[in-house]
Amino acid sequence: MRQVGRFTWRIWQVMLGGAAAVLLLGQIAPADAFSAINIDVMVFLFGMFVVGEALSRSGYLDLLSSRFFRHAKSPGQLLALVIFGFGVLSALLMNDTLAIIGTPLVLGLAAQSRLQKKMLLFALAFAITTGSVASPIGNPQNLLVAVNSGLIAPFVTFAVWLLIPTIVSLAAAWLVLRLYYRREFSPSVPAASFEHSPTTTPDPALTRIVKCSLSILIGLALANIAASVVTGAIVIPLPLIGLASALPILVFSTQRVAVLKAIDWCTLIFFAAMFVLMAAVWQTGFFQSLAGVAGVTSVPAILATSVVISQFISNVPFVALFQPLILQAGGTTARLMALAAGSTIAGNLTILGAASNVIIIQQAEARGETLTFWEFAKIGVPLTLIQIGIYAVWLGVV
Repeated sequence: MRQVGRFTWRIWQVMLGGAAAVLLLGQIAPADAFSAINIDVMVFLFGMFVVGEALSRSGYLDLLSSRFFRHAKSPGQLLALVIFGFGVLSALLMNDTLAIIGTPLVLGLAAQSRLQKKMLLFALAFAITTGSVASPIGNPQNLLVAVNSGLIAPFVTFAVWLLIPTIVSLAAAWLVLRLYYRREFSPSVPAASFEHSPTTTPDPALTRIVKCSLSILIGLALANIAASVVTGAIVIPLPLIGLASALPILVFSTQRVAVLKAIDWCTLIFFAAMFVLMAAVWQTGFFQSLAGVAGVTSVPAILATSVVISQFISNVPFVALFQPLILQAGGTTARLMALAAGSTIAGNLTILGAASNVIIIQQAEARGETLTFWEFAKIGVPLTLIQIGIYAVWLGVV
């Protein structure tokens, strides 16, 4: 409940209040709270926020958007390009990165195409969550599954087990949004609405620096993919990728101060507070015992447990808890892939199911748009149920 009388609470304020409460009530010691904050994640997000802000400020994001989406001649085609385009990218660049870069992009697309902004925000959220299932570097919990379970050639394993159901699940996201926003797909929408062209003039100096940053980001991501295929390990840590990508902007751009002032500091506060609050929840032991009795032997049970408990303790700590239980029970590849898929598509159920959802909403609210908890759940719950069915059927057959 974010509306209290005349006051509207931001998501980061709600999470910060929760963290303050567990500290003040002694539910977690200050030293434990400080050590609970994942510095690697914070540094990575900081770097991506710098790149994302510079990309938007330079006008290069607008140019890239117009080139890619100019092929869309109808609302259905535009929705498909958003879902499948961001879905594929999220498997390579990690979904949190795409949330940062994609939010201003889809809001601009919605304004230019005269479509509902909420629809394209949902499309972005569902695309980057669902698409990230198919790769061991699509999100942090998949990386945890790949590294801690000793998978050989994790990119190949994830592709064999999860690529096809992920493509089907992206199509399901398109269909659910197509049905929910069916008025947006009326033939009365003028074709001129889909003539995408840049709305800003690129800044040549900043664009050159941003291209350098993007080259570093993509190059390091590809290096991790190659290393994973050859050695089975991820060799370049996420914070290094984030800092290396942001470095050209922070060192060479004359707009570095403006970029730093404009990045989404509130979302960084949200993440720091979330780590503290989740650590306090973790220390109660309640969800550990709940996960232990939920069952680790069947793919449907693992999928369902992953989706439900990830709403309360976040998907990364859930995987850290649940993966050893699966391995101790003689975890098969199917069960491990169910854990990766379930803990990831949990992000489509509610706003708090995935950190990328929060990033999208924080970025959108800074631009005058938002998605409420119940708006998200109204579409996310049926979509997640459909996707659980898709992954359960596929993993039961392969």
